[in-house]
Parts: sequence; C-alpha cells; structure tokens
Amino acid sequence: MPILGPNQYGKAENRVVKITRDGATHHIKDLNVSVSLSGDMAEVHLSGSNANVLPTDTTKNTVYAFAKEHGIESAEQFGIHLARHFVTSQPAIHRARIRIEEYSWERIEHGNEGAHSFVRKGQETRLTQVTYDGSSWEVVSGLKDLTVMNSTDSEFWGYVKDKYTTLPEAHDRVLATEVSARWRFNWTDDERDMPDWEASYGQVKQHMLQAFAETYSLSLQQTLYQMGARIIDNRDEIDEVRFSLPNKHHFLVDLTPFGLENDTADGAVYFAADRPYGLIEATVLRDGCEAKIPADLTNL
Repeated sequence: MPILGPNQYGKAENRVVKITRDGATHHIKDLNVSVSLSGDMAEVHLSGSNANVLPTDTTKNTVYAFAKEHGIESAEQFGIHLARHFVTSQPAIHRARIRIEEYSWERIEHGNEGAHSFVRKGQETRLTQVTYDGSSWEVVSGLKDLTVMNSTDSEFWGYVKDKYTTLPEAHDRVLATEVSARWRFNWTDDERDMPDWEASYGQVKQHMLQAFAETYSLSLQQTLYQMGARIIDNRDEIDEVRFSLPNKHHFLVDLTPFGLENDTADGAVYFAADRPYGLIEATVLRDGCEAKIPADLTNL
C-alpha cells in the first residue's frame, strides 16, 4: 500500500527589487526569493482538499508586502521575517524554508547631483537559506560563482601514477577556481542575539579570499582547507563551512611548432579549459560540531 512521504510546496524565484530613497542617495536590494512550506498537508495529496493550503500566490504576495513593510536589512533577516510569519500565522504549516539569492550592485560615480546610478556587480551571487520549525532556526548562507586565480605560488606533483597517467608534474602552475561555498551559523534560537548578517558576510568573504591568496598551494585541497580553517578561526558565529571548488585548469600551449618557447619564467600563454575539470569538495568544521550542510550543494 502506498503512503505519502515528505512533501512541501511554495512559490519559487520571486524576484524582488527594493529601492530605498534616502534623499538624493538611493540604495538597492535585489533578491530572488523561494518559499517552501510543509506541515499538515496530507489531505491535499490524498483527497484533493485545499482546506490547509495557503495558495502559492499568497506566499508571493507576502514576499512583496514584507519587502515594503519590513524592508530588506539583509537576505538573512528578510528570510527570518518570512519564515516566522508563515509558521506562526498558519496552524497547518509546521516548517518554512526560505531560499534567497542576492545580486549586488555598485554605484556609478558621475558628476550629476545625487547617487542613483548603478551597475550590476559581476563577482558572485550571495545566498542564504533560512529554515524555521516554530522553535528553532537554521541559517546557512554562502555564495556561488566567485572566480579567483593565483598566477603562481601553486604546484602539483608527487601524485599517484599508473599506466593511464599522462599529466606532467607542475612546480609552477596557475591555480584558478569558481568558489561555491555555504556556511552554517550557530544561532538557532530567539533567546540569543542574532549575528550581524551583513558584517558577517563581508568578513567571511574577505577571510576566504585572503586565505586563497596567501596559501602557497601544493594542491587545491590544501587551499580549500585553509580557506575554511581561516573562517572557523576568525568567525565565532560559524560552525561549519562547505566548499565545492572546480579546478579551472590552465594548460601551457605547445608553441614549439612555431619556433617559440613558452616559458613560465618570463610569462606564458595558457589554454583555459572549461571541461572536463577536477572537482574538489570538502567540509571544514569547528571541533566538536556535527556536519549538517548537504554534501551535494546543488540540493541547498
């Protein structure tokens, strides 16, 4: 006999742009918000009764209304407002998960009066997922599409070799990756003070980038660990960091057919290969903490 398993519903990818006008100076928050709700929803699946169903159109409207009523201080804070509302206002809803992507803008400096011209930043997409069950919170934030490169101070040698190995050892190579990272906060209940979400994001990103830049890398795995360790060591509000790092390979081009030596000592020409690529993934934890971020970040 079939039985109903875990289920949820909601409105995905609500695009919200909130412009705050502070006189002639304007501020932009640009979000993509997805709402997922679960709870006492068996009957709608089994009999088609909508008695406990809050329409997904209503969840969409709530997102826009809350952007006006509460503003958007941060992606995390906005997600917390929404999750609390859905769980506390609807008896049939026991758990709310809010996923948010945030797109950054920076000002275009110009001679005209006022500060209201912007250009979309192309560095990374900021992420957060807020989950609330009526008593406890889980906040996992992160970023994706942050491309970084070290043009030297990276090696790769001493690895296992078998009859299929053709890769030459490298004692001076380009190290590049597109960072996808999630970090879990240890704030879980309303009795504790919330982190400063904006400051935390900025500091985490800065520690990540500094670790990438300052690590003399013998493997991308080593660099990954240093990036996570630096966050754990410096940000007390975070207990877990999960990385997915594709190795953006740069191969020296063979220019000998043209009578040219492609020598890294004075600069070199590389072929940037987009695929296939090595994929390095790992979690860095605070000692004594349990890993809770999914191994597959595509599910988060």
